[in-house]
Amino acid sequence: MGAKKIVVISAGLGTPSSSRLLADQLADASVRRAAELGIETQVAVYELRDLAVDIANNFVTGYAAPRLAEAIEATEKADALVAVSPVFSASYSGLFKSFIDLLDHTALEGKPVLLGVTGGSERHSMVIDFAMRPLFSYLRAKIVPTAVFAAPMDWGQGPEGDSTLGGSLTSRIERAAAELVAELAEGTPAKAPRVATRPEDKSFEELLSDLTGRN
Repeated sequence: MGAKKIVVISAGLGTPSSSRLLADQLADASVRRAAELGIETQVAVYELRDLAVDIANNFVTGYAAPRLAEAIEATEKADALVAVSPVFSASYSGLFKSFIDLLDHTALEGKPVLLGVTGGSERHSMVIDFAMRPLFSYLRAKIVPTAVFAAPMDWGQGPEGDSTLGGSLTSRIERAAAELVAELAEGTPAKAPRVATRPEDKSFEELLSDLTGRN
């Protein structure tokens, strides 16, 4: 059995970035948990900040530059995904959503996904349930139960942490990583055959073919 591929997507804009810091800790914990179970892993990290111009150009031209094409292909073929975004206007960032929009709409079906969010205060933690989960649920990803929100005060917490957010940041990271690795240990489920019985399930080309009678 080959190594399990974990792709990490960070949509932070700063340098250094709290989103990248959280993404790295989630990835490190996942690799460590996998090793404990004898699972070999390969991790690829993509900072969307570095791909922002290529992402914008792709929407205009329909062409993905080599670096962006690599990130898209790696994400679509990954065995698991760690996705981290900062909070922008009570939701994920536009850069984060733009990258997700470039993926094939079936690419994340059944794929284990660990969600992470960073924000200025714990009040922003609702972004996980009101924005991040609905997005990945729509894409039929297999979202692990524990998502990790990190506010500035979380980075300096002790081992007990804030009970309102489910314990310390470290404990939440470890729990989320364990859940992701548990999904990896079960193997990637096979996708069900895609049957486009509803108009909303069909691509533009399929709808056009239905109207014109051309294959």
